[in-house]
Amino acid sequence: MKDFVEELKWRGMVHDIMPGTQEELNSGTTAAYIGFDPTADSLHIGNLVQIMTLVHFQRCGHKPIALVGGATGMVGDPSGKSQERNLLDEETLNHNLACVKKQLEKFLDFSGDNAAEVVNNFDWFKSFGFLDFIRDVGKHITVNYMMSKDSVKSRLESGLSFTEFSYQLVQGYDFYHLWKTKNVKLQLGGSDQWGNIVTGTELIRRKDSGEAFAMTTPLITKADGSKFGKSEGGNIWLDPERTSPYKFYQYWLNASDEDVETYIKIFSLKTKEEIDALIVAHKEAPHIRLLQRTLAEEITERVHSKSDLETAIKASAILFGKSTTEDLASIDEKTLLQVFEGVPQADISKTELDSCENVTDLLSEATGGLIFSSKGEARRMIKGGGVSINKIKLESAEQKTSFDLLQNKYLLAQKGKKNYYLIRVN
Repeated sequence: MKDFVEELKWRGMVHDIMPGTQEELNSGTTAAYIGFDPTADSLHIGNLVQIMTLVHFQRCGHKPIALVGGATGMVGDPSGKSQERNLLDEETLNHNLACVKKQLEKFLDFSGDNAAEVVNNFDWFKSFGFLDFIRDVGKHITVNYMMSKDSVKSRLESGLSFTEFSYQLVQGYDFYHLWKTKNVKLQLGGSDQWGNIVTGTELIRRKDSGEAFAMTTPLITKADGSKFGKSEGGNIWLDPERTSPYKFYQYWLNASDEDVETYIKIFSLKTKEEIDALIVAHKEAPHIRLLQRTLAEEITERVHSKSDLETAIKASAILFGKSTTEDLASIDEKTLLQVFEGVPQADISKTELDSCENVTDLLSEATGGLIFSSKGEARRMIKGGGVSINKIKLESAEQKTSFDLLQNKYLLAQKGKKNYYLIRVN
């Protein structure tokens, strides 16, 4: 067995840890859990920190349990929130639960002596009456204790409903239930969860004189002060329908040198020696972006698939002139439009395309002067070898427009090295 705490320490993943936690883990195989609230039908890369915590935990020989919060999702965690969350209806919640569970199963090993488990706290709360709960659980935790938590104090001025105030009791009982029924000794989570987690250890101590432990990871912040896991379009999701594998790959590829050293330690399964060697090699030639490419490839393949990674690499190469016509033709329409999001676009009809005598007509008059303002300008640049269509360099200004349409509807024109234009043929 590897030392889990030491493994997380060198990866920069330890924020708070309860005394005795490391000794407990090193005494033999232990079970630990992390809760995931199903507020959406997909997890995002902010959740990936906690997923990787469970992955590292299992790789160190312990048993990971992922709790999907069918019950807590109905209440809403006030931690880190400035206002009351909208509560989801049961149908939406069940849909989200199924999607989140399916994503978690991609990362953890559900076989062997320390097989992972996914549990749903609705299973033990569905028959737990309100009066039974406030008598059997509520009497053990004082209001003063609950009021001392940052998640409560930060909301007192703006307002906090009893529903969200009670959240830490519900989460605390989760820990108690798993400690009692599955011998779970440790709860893991982000640093904003510390108050909720230690409420669980306190409930175990007061209710059954038991002992349990807590450990949290730091919240990741980017060097430029912007929020980790966000792009201009919002969250970076694990669901390919919400965030395509191409955009997912690009997020990691575009990480700053300062940030990627942090990311690769957290999200890669490589050893300390391998990562240290990569960091040294990266610093010797930072323009090659070795760390970014290594992490982007590893994490895209793990979250999506090898074929999705290959498509993302092909799509990324298109903008840098290192791709072929075959590469361009092989990517799907959604990825094509994402690669060229924001580039100027022209719409022409199939009739207009067919009526063009040559590429000069197409790139000037037929596209409304978007690419070239005149035929003369188009001819000069084509003659100089600086124009291509679908990655095929134009050899003559009189060349015919007999190009295969990408996805049966697009032509990609390129002027110089960096100027792209997408022609949509209706």
